[in-house]
Amino acid sequence: MKKKIRVGLLVDDLKASAWVHRMLERITESHYASIELVVMNGFKPRTNNSIVTKIKNNWGGITSTLIWKLLVLAQNKLIDRAECKPDAFEPKDLKHLLTGVPTMEVMPIRTKFSDHFRAEDVENIKRHEIDVLLRLGFRILRGEVLNSSKYGVWSYHHGDNAVNRGGPGGFWEAMESWPETGSILQILGEDLDNGKVLCRSYACTYDLSVSFNRNGYFWKSLSFVPRKLKELYDTGGEAFLARVESENAHPVFYSNRLYTHPTNSEYAQLVLRAVLKKIRNYYFSTFHFDQWFLMFDLSRDFSGSLWRFKKILPPKDRFWADPHVLCRDGKYFIYIEEFPYTRQKGHISLIVMNEKGEYSPPFPVLEKPYHLSYPFVFEWEDEVYMIPEASENRTVELYKCVKFPDTWEFQMNLMEDVVAIDTTLFRSGGKWWLFTNIVENKGASSWDELFLFHSDTLYSADWIPHPLNPIVSDVKSARPAGKIFRKDGKIYRPSQNCSWHYGFGFNLCEITTLNEKEYREEVVASVKPNWDKNVISTHHFCREGNLTVIDGQIRRRK
Repeated sequence: MKKKIRVGLLVDDLKASAWVHRMLERITESHYASIELVVMNGFKPRTNNSIVTKIKNNWGGITSTLIWKLLVLAQNKLIDRAECKPDAFEPKDLKHLLTGVPTMEVMPIRTKFSDHFRAEDVENIKRHEIDVLLRLGFRILRGEVLNSSKYGVWSYHHGDNAVNRGGPGGFWEAMESWPETGSILQILGEDLDNGKVLCRSYACTYDLSVSFNRNGYFWKSLSFVPRKLKELYDTGGEAFLARVESENAHPVFYSNRLYTHPTNSEYAQLVLRAVLKKIRNYYFSTFHFDQWFLMFDLSRDFSGSLWRFKKILPPKDRFWADPHVLCRDGKYFIYIEEFPYTRQKGHISLIVMNEKGEYSPPFPVLEKPYHLSYPFVFEWEDEVYMIPEASENRTVELYKCVKFPDTWEFQMNLMEDVVAIDTTLFRSGGKWWLFTNIVENKGASSWDELFLFHSDTLYSADWIPHPLNPIVSDVKSARPAGKIFRKDGKIYRPSQNCSWHYGFGFNLCEITTLNEKEYREEVVASVKPNWDKNVISTHHFCREGNLTVIDGQIRRRK
């Protein structure tokens, strides 16, 4: 029987945040790894709860501390008001997960910022023959401890190490309104946050709440370690390390500042800027609303001049989005998400258009007690099928059109008990390929990670996951944005760019490798809502016959 990956933990305490607790749960429940050692930090900072002593020892810093507390209060009450459920940082006890696991205490040799292990402690760790050490505590690690396990010390950096080293994680991105917030898992080296990257991911920055911004991408990142441990188990150490070396082959430079906790002056400026932005957003939401609408172009040639597209505006009581098109008998059947604001639930509607661009008002064709959107329609063996997005029901549902174009009959659930978003099928190499964004961990975003599955048959409830899942972990290009299509011998996957905000723009990604072991794509075209000052978002693309349809979002007065 194949040996599990032996994991050791470097911790400060046997209490940890909820996201860490869930990550360790997944490891202990897995068939591929087990926790075999806990290395406890023996250093405990001295504390004195006497108020008199604190005042005596910190007289010079009291004013600074009070200013800091007031700024934190202002941020919490005026800006950071999002309620995070589930809370990624809720304290959890780890003891029940570590019953029977050997524990050793280490008193590190402390320099200003770093921890070094004594030679005897390193030798003690080596005797346990640990494959991977997870750094969940201590400070910056230096020295021989980095070589005390077979595949190194793995550590999170909750930031994009190409642009943001130091910390705090998720703070500067939110307070300075960066378009995205990065996170990596790395094998530690001597250079701060510049180890060999095991995986890298990007999330949209939620710039009106630091806590909300941090919560979502910490929940997402807990999956990094279980995924990589499984890959190490499945592929073996030699192949695993070869891939790591290949992916880290190029020199890496970091030319930005080393981020730290802000000074009082920096913090005050950031809070003031955020308060002003909150006031501006409140003004816009009081007198305006954002509405999705449709745009189209009829041309034999592929048209990329979006300023030429004609608008189809819905009434102010609803929005129209996610257009998918079928072409039959000289007519275009445009299936859309229709979302009446009063009902707060979407359904699938149909617009019929002729070659002159004349179209009928939309009418409902599929409605459920739960929200439906993204009506992916396709033809196969003289039948027409639809897979609407039904993540609220935790299903991927297949429907067949029994009376074209408006009567649909449920066939089966392709997947169940899964939060799968904007599922898109593609037929290639005698197989069905299923692309979908999946939320693995409750509290994480649905915009960030694209998963791929395959099946020999359409009517299947057993879709085989790709070994590289998620094949894309980047908010700028993960989420599907329409039908995958072929043009001039190339395969293109429309994808959403959800940096800055949801549905900000879309891309065309060329799929260059698609098989059961490998997947590669490259963003070859990127569309942002810059051609019309009234358009603030565009997140879907579909071309069928001579018709190209996209959607957009505009700000309208209430």
